[in-house]
Amino acid sequence: MAEDLVLDTPIRDWVLIPLSVVMVLIGVLRYFVSKLMRSFQVPDAKIVKEGQVIVRARNLRAGANFIPPKSFRARRFYFSNEENGLLHVPKGQSQNAQAAQMFSDPNMATDMMKKNLSMIIPQTLTFAWVNFFFSGFVAAKIPFPLTQRFRSMLQNGIDLSTVNVSYVSSRSWYFLNLFGLRGLFSLILGEENAVDDAQRMMQMGGGFGFDPTKNLSAEKDSIDIIQHEWALPKFEQRAEAVLRKLVH
Repeated sequence: MAEDLVLDTPIRDWVLIPLSVVMVLIGVLRYFVSKLMRSFQVPDAKIVKEGQVIVRARNLRAGANFIPPKSFRARRFYFSNEENGLLHVPKGQSQNAQAAQMFSDPNMATDMMKKNLSMIIPQTLTFAWVNFFFSGFVAAKIPFPLTQRFRSMLQNGIDLSTVNVSYVSSRSWYFLNLFGLRGLFSLILGEENAVDDAQRMMQMGGGFGFDPTKNLSAEKDSIDIIQHEWALPKFEQRAEAVLRKLVH
């Protein structure tokens, strides 16, 4: 049987609240530091053009059934024909555009290094501070029951299998704040904030693998397999069915 604990009030006042406040303040500080370290870059015209083509192709797929079949076939040919289609990528031209731009523009590599340092250094210092001062505390309790699979996530630093899974250790509370404050930062700093650690870690792991030409090829395949069905001739039947449901 898992044991229930009585959380002391000073733990809330001197561990839980200070840890949460410090995490928010560090996130806000990192946002302004990142803005100061950010340098203006002229976007690559080719990459911007390819991105706009992909957006237009996705809009065509989303509204395909609202245009006549002849118009859809003309637009699909305009995007995906093998001679001069906007989405057609000739063989041998597929390359990692971001890596090529990085080799040609050393400032891009410097900016990426600054962004990574602005994430790694503060979080390393914060984790060391949490691990030194707050290690081993049971800081909070989740107000609903959880299964045993959540124990490793919520009770990091507590080696007691008899404690109820709903209790959260101070170290786990740090990680929950680290990856769970995105909504709060978006509310405070706006949607385009620079403190999303989960997204930043994904970029660090796969940033060099981004290839716009692969997105063009994938979008071309998606448009080619669309089964077009014009929705306008069936609007009257659909409206009639909706009205019949409302009446009955």
